[in-house]
Amino acid sequence: MSGTPEVRTRVRVPLKFPDGYTTVADVFTFRHLADRREHLLLGLGDWEAALARSHDGGDAPLVRPHSECLTGDVFGSERCDCGPQLREAAERITEAGGFLLYLRQEGRGIGLYAKLDAYALQDQGLDTYAANRALGRAEDERDYRAAAQMLRTLGASRIRLLSNNPDKAHQLEALGIEVTERVPTGVHLSAANAFYLATKRDHTAHTIELPDYEDGPLELAG
Repeated sequence: MSGTPEVRTRVRVPLKFPDGYTTVADVFTFRHLADRREHLLLGLGDWEAALARSHDGGDAPLVRPHSECLTGDVFGSERCDCGPQLREAAERITEAGGFLLYLRQEGRGIGLYAKLDAYALQDQGLDTYAANRALGRAEDERDYRAAAQMLRTLGASRIRLLSNNPDKAHQLEALGIEVTERVPTGVHLSAANAFYLATKRDHTAHTIELPDYEDGPLELAG
Protein backbone atom coordinates (compact mmCIF):
# COMPACT_ATOMS: atom_id res chain seq x y z
CA MET A 1 0.00 0.00 0.00
CA SER A 2 1.39 3.39 -0.97
CA GLY A 3 1.29 6.45 1.22
CA THR A 4 3.18 9.48 2.42
CA PRO A 5 6.51 8.61 4.06
CA GLU A 6 6.29 8.86 7.84
CA VAL A 7 8.27 7.91 10.93
CA ARG A 8 7.46 4.39 12.10
CA THR A 9 9.75 4.10 15.16
CA ARG A 10 12.19 6.32 17.03
CA VAL A 11 14.51 4.67 19.54
CA ARG A 12 17.66 5.86 21.32
CA VAL A 13 20.63 3.54 20.84
CA PRO A 14 24.12 3.82 22.39
CA LEU A 15 26.82 3.00 19.82
CA LYS A 16 30.35 1.70 20.38
CA PHE A 17 32.79 1.19 17.51
CA PRO A 18 35.65 -1.35 17.46
CA ASP A 19 38.24 1.36 18.24
CA GLY A 20 36.34 2.32 21.40
CA TYR A 21 34.62 5.46 20.09
CA THR A 22 31.14 5.87 21.56
CA THR A 23 28.16 8.01 20.71
CA VAL A 24 24.38 7.89 21.02
CA ALA A 25 21.97 7.82 18.08
CA ASP A 26 18.28 8.51 17.76
CA VAL A 27 17.45 5.78 15.25
CA PHE A 28 14.41 6.27 13.02
CA THR A 29 12.55 3.73 10.91
CA PHE A 30 9.97 4.70 8.29
CA ARG A 31 6.81 3.65 6.50
CA HIS A 32 6.06 4.15 2.80
CA LEU A 33 9.57 4.72 1.48
CA ALA A 34 9.86 4.63 -2.31
CA ASP A 35 11.79 1.35 -2.56
CA ARG A 36 10.19 -0.42 0.46
CA ARG A 37 13.59 -1.28 1.92
CA GLU A 38 14.41 -1.08 5.64
CA HIS A 39 16.66 1.99 5.60
CA LEU A 40 17.66 3.74 8.84
CA LEU A 41 18.21 7.39 9.73
CA LEU A 42 20.46 8.02 12.73
CA GLY A 43 20.19 11.42 14.38
CA LEU A 44 23.61 12.14 15.92
CA GLY A 45 24.78 14.89 18.22
CA ASP A 46 22.40 17.79 18.77
CA TRP A 47 20.60 17.18 15.50
CA GLU A 48 17.48 18.99 16.66
CA ALA A 49 19.45 22.19 17.29
CA ALA A 50 21.13 21.75 13.90
CA LEU A 51 17.71 21.53 12.25
CA ALA A 52 16.52 24.63 14.13
CA ARG A 53 19.60 26.60 12.99
CA SER A 54 18.99 25.51 9.41
CA HIS A 55 15.34 26.57 9.53
CA ASP A 56 16.49 29.99 10.78
CA GLY A 57 18.85 30.33 7.80
CA GLY A 58 22.01 29.13 9.55
CA ASP A 59 24.27 26.21 8.70
CA ALA A 60 22.49 23.10 7.52
CA PRO A 61 22.92 19.81 9.41
CA LEU A 62 25.79 17.55 8.34
CA VAL A 63 24.46 14.45 6.56
CA ARG A 64 26.10 11.31 5.21
CA PRO A 65 24.12 8.85 3.07
CA HIS A 66 26.10 5.64 3.72
CA SER A 67 25.40 2.57 1.62
CA GLU A 68 25.42 -0.69 3.52
CA CYS A 69 28.65 -2.70 3.16
CA LEU A 70 28.60 -5.90 5.19
CA THR A 71 32.18 -6.80 4.32
CA GLY A 72 33.57 -3.37 5.21
CA ASP A 73 31.22 -2.12 7.93
CA VAL A 74 30.98 -5.38 9.90
CA PHE A 75 33.95 -7.56 8.97
CA GLY A 76 36.52 -4.80 8.46
CA SER A 77 37.39 -5.67 4.87
CA GLU A 78 40.20 -3.51 3.52
CA ARG A 79 39.13 -3.93 -0.11
CA CYS A 80 37.08 -0.75 0.25
CA ASP A 81 37.00 2.31 2.51
CA CYS A 82 33.41 1.85 3.72
CA GLY A 83 34.09 0.83 7.31
CA PRO A 84 36.48 3.71 8.03
CA GLN A 85 34.11 6.17 6.34
CA LEU A 86 31.23 4.95 8.53
CA ARG A 87 33.32 5.37 11.67
CA GLU A 88 34.53 8.81 10.60
CA ALA A 89 31.01 9.94 9.74
CA ALA A 90 29.64 8.91 13.14
CA GLU A 91 32.14 11.12 14.96
CA ARG A 92 32.00 14.11 12.61
CA ILE A 93 28.21 14.17 12.53
CA THR A 94 28.02 13.77 16.32
CA GLU A 95 30.27 16.82 16.68
CA ALA A 96 28.31 18.94 14.17
CA GLY A 97 24.77 17.66 14.68
CA GLY A 98 23.07 15.91 11.81
CA PHE A 99 22.11 12.61 10.27
CA LEU A 100 23.71 9.38 9.16
CA LEU A 101 21.52 7.54 6.65
CA TYR A 102 22.23 3.81 6.58
CA LEU A 103 20.95 2.74 3.17
CA ARG A 104 20.35 -0.92 2.30
CA GLN A 105 22.13 -0.70 -1.06
CA GLU A 106 24.90 -3.28 -0.79
CA GLY A 107 27.47 -3.34 -3.56
CA ARG A 108 26.39 -0.01 -5.07
CA GLY A 109 22.91 -1.46 -5.33
CA ILE A 110 23.63 -4.89 -6.87
CA GLY A 111 23.41 -6.89 -3.64
CA LEU A 112 25.82 -8.86 -1.48
CA TYR A 113 26.24 -12.02 -3.59
CA ALA A 114 26.69 -10.03 -6.80
CA LYS A 115 29.22 -7.80 -5.05
CA LEU A 116 31.26 -10.85 -4.10
CA ASP A 117 30.97 -12.10 -7.69
CA ALA A 118 32.34 -8.71 -8.74
CA TYR A 119 35.20 -9.14 -6.27
CA ALA A 120 36.11 -12.42 -8.00
CA LEU A 121 36.22 -10.59 -11.33
CA GLN A 122 38.35 -7.85 -9.79
CA ASP A 123 40.81 -10.55 -8.73
CA GLN A 124 41.11 -11.35 -12.45
CA GLY A 125 42.06 -7.74 -13.23
CA LEU A 126 38.81 -5.84 -13.75
CA ASP A 127 38.20 -2.62 -11.86
CA THR A 128 35.18 -2.19 -9.60
CA TYR A 129 33.00 -0.62 -12.33
CA ALA A 130 34.05 -2.98 -15.13
CA ALA A 131 33.30 -5.94 -12.86
CA ASN A 132 29.70 -4.75 -12.38
CA ARG A 133 29.30 -4.35 -16.13
CA ALA A 134 30.70 -7.84 -16.73
CA LEU A 135 27.91 -9.17 -14.50
CA GLY A 136 25.32 -7.42 -16.67
CA ARG A 137 24.66 -4.79 -14.02
CA ALA A 138 25.00 -1.00 -14.04
CA GLU A 139 28.18 0.53 -12.66
CA ASP A 140 26.16 2.08 -9.83
CA GLU A 141 22.51 1.14 -9.26
CA ARG A 142 21.96 3.21 -6.14
CA ASP A 143 18.86 5.39 -5.96
CA TYR A 144 18.54 8.13 -3.33
CA ARG A 145 14.76 8.67 -3.46
CA ALA A 146 14.29 7.01 -0.08
CA ALA A 147 17.16 9.06 1.37
CA ALA A 148 15.48 12.27 0.24
CA GLN A 149 12.15 11.09 1.67
CA MET A 150 13.68 10.34 5.08
CA LEU A 151 15.39 13.72 5.22
CA ARG A 152 12.24 15.60 4.26
CA THR A 153 10.20 13.64 6.81
CA LEU A 154 12.55 14.91 9.54
CA GLY A 155 12.47 18.44 8.12
CA ALA A 156 15.98 18.39 6.68
CA SER A 157 15.45 19.90 3.24
CA ARG A 158 18.82 21.70 3.47
CA ILE A 159 21.98 19.70 4.21
CA ARG A 160 25.73 19.81 4.22
CA LEU A 161 26.66 16.59 2.43
CA LEU A 162 29.50 14.51 3.87
CA SER A 163 30.62 12.58 0.79
CA ASN A 164 33.29 12.36 -1.89
CA ASN A 165 30.76 11.16 -4.46
CA PRO A 166 29.33 13.85 -6.78
CA ASP A 167 26.45 11.59 -7.84
CA LYS A 168 24.98 11.70 -4.32
CA ALA A 169 24.82 15.48 -4.47
CA HIS A 170 23.35 15.48 -7.99
CA GLN A 171 20.65 12.93 -7.15
CA LEU A 172 19.65 14.57 -3.86
CA GLU A 173 19.45 18.01 -5.45
CA ALA A 174 17.29 16.60 -8.27
CA LEU A 175 15.03 15.17 -5.56
CA GLY A 176 14.55 18.56 -3.90
CA ILE A 177 17.21 18.45 -1.17
CA GLU A 178 19.32 21.61 -1.14
CA VAL A 179 23.00 20.70 -0.75
CA THR A 180 24.50 23.88 0.70
CA GLU A 181 28.01 22.42 0.94
CA ARG A 182 29.86 19.27 -0.11
CA VAL A 183 32.18 18.16 2.69
CA PRO A 184 34.72 15.48 1.69
CA THR A 185 35.49 12.56 3.94
CA GLY A 186 39.03 11.62 4.84
CA VAL A 187 41.06 9.38 2.55
CA HIS A 188 41.31 5.91 4.08
CA LEU A 189 44.07 4.43 1.94
CA SER A 190 45.68 1.02 2.26
CA ALA A 191 47.59 -1.30 -0.05
CA ALA A 192 44.43 -3.40 -0.42
CA ASN A 193 42.13 -0.56 -1.55
CA ALA A 194 44.50 1.72 -3.50
CA PHE A 195 43.35 0.56 -6.95
CA TYR A 196 39.72 0.80 -5.85
CA LEU A 197 40.13 4.37 -4.60
CA ALA A 198 42.07 5.45 -7.69
CA THR A 199 39.32 4.02 -9.89
CA LYS A 200 36.64 5.97 -8.01
CA ARG A 201 38.71 9.13 -8.34
CA ASP A 202 39.44 8.70 -12.04
CA HIS A 203 36.20 7.11 -13.29
CA THR A 204 33.51 8.92 -11.32
CA ALA A 205 35.30 12.08 -10.14
CA HIS A 206 35.25 11.27 -6.42
CA THR A 207 37.06 13.97 -4.45
CA ILE A 208 39.92 11.74 -3.27
CA GLU A 209 43.50 12.98 -2.99
CA LEU A 210 45.90 10.08 -3.60
CA PRO A 211 49.63 9.73 -4.26
CA ASP A 212 50.63 9.23 -7.89
CA TYR A 213 49.15 5.97 -9.11
CA GLU A 214 50.29 3.70 -11.93
CA ASP A 215 49.44 0.12 -12.87
CA GLY A 216 49.01 -2.14 -9.87
CA PRO A 217 48.56 -1.41 -6.15
CA LEU A 218 50.27 1.60 -4.61
CA GLU A 219 53.43 0.95 -2.69
CA LEU A 220 52.67 2.15 0.83
CA ALA A 221 55.05 2.57 3.70
CA GLY A 222 54.36 0.90 7.01
